[in-house]
Amino acid sequence: MNTEEQIHSFRQTYAALRAEIGKVIVGNDEIVEGTLISVFAGGHVLLEGVPGLGKTLLVRTLSEVLDLSFNRIQFTPDLMPADILGTNLVVENPDGRREFQFQRGPIFAHLVLADEINRATPKTQSALLEAMQEKQVTAAGEIRKLAEPFFVLATQNPIDQEGTYPLPEAQLDRFFFKLLVDYPSAAELTEVLNRTTESAKVQVNKVIGGAGLMELQKLVREVPVATHVKDYAVRMVLATHPKTETAAPIANQYLRFGSSPRGGQTLILAGKVRALTQGRFNVSFDDLQTAAAAALRHRLILNFEAEAEGITTDHIITQILQDVPRDAAAVAA
Repeated sequence: MNTEEQIHSFRQTYAALRAEIGKVIVGNDEIVEGTLISVFAGGHVLLEGVPGLGKTLLVRTLSEVLDLSFNRIQFTPDLMPADILGTNLVVENPDGRREFQFQRGPIFAHLVLADEINRATPKTQSALLEAMQEKQVTAAGEIRKLAEPFFVLATQNPIDQEGTYPLPEAQLDRFFFKLLVDYPSAAELTEVLNRTTESAKVQVNKVIGGAGLMELQKLVREVPVATHVKDYAVRMVLATHPKTETAAPIANQYLRFGSSPRGGQTLILAGKVRALTQGRFNVSFDDLQTAAAAALRHRLILNFEAEAEGITTDHIITQILQDVPRDAAAVAA
């Protein structure tokens, strides 16, 4: 296929996924879009919101429309790393001899739902680190590769909820997007009640499998990014680094640490996916700005002053977008 045909195929697949998910999920258009952008970019997603807003339902529905293996891990305070990765068990052979056999944990799937991830202790949360970054796990003394494509879609309750543990910064940085799930509007809540209190059951259709998805992920990587657009992403990330020459004033005032290079990678990849969904084979400034909040909000570490004044990372990102000019010449001036 030529480039135009590939873009058309991508848009068709994206639209079909949105339509199938929309049969189950009411509203939350930005959340659904952000989740699909992460999937096409090959990244992991962290969904945050109070219980009952449909976070788990969204991930479960996504697993149904993607023809991929799926496992769910319910995180609890007593969950251990071996419960996620797997462990050696003593088994008896037909000839009566006993030997160790590795029993794979639920991490061995294409799509893994880490439900209420911040209910587990930091020790257990960290069991996902290697899997999320290297797409492999070290268990029972051996390195074991995970099937591709591999995604972790995690849900968490707000940190101020009772019985939660903040995710380590290193693990937060491995999530492509952090998406905030809000309460539904009156119209959306009415539709939720209509769908969930009647006898009719909605069936969703599978849209694409693993091989097809990986081909589209490859197409995403091929989308070119102009030098001045890439430079804008660089300046946006550097503006989050406090106490540096490139820092935005609000970063100096309210941040302890800024975004890692993964923030810039996320901006570019998310911009590429968004460009394809709109039928373009080039990334614009608007693509980067649209992705900025979801890409950076979990990568900025607030200082005490920000927490005392109730300043959020979203507020800081909004101000940085206003402070960082699109034109690099304006910086030099």
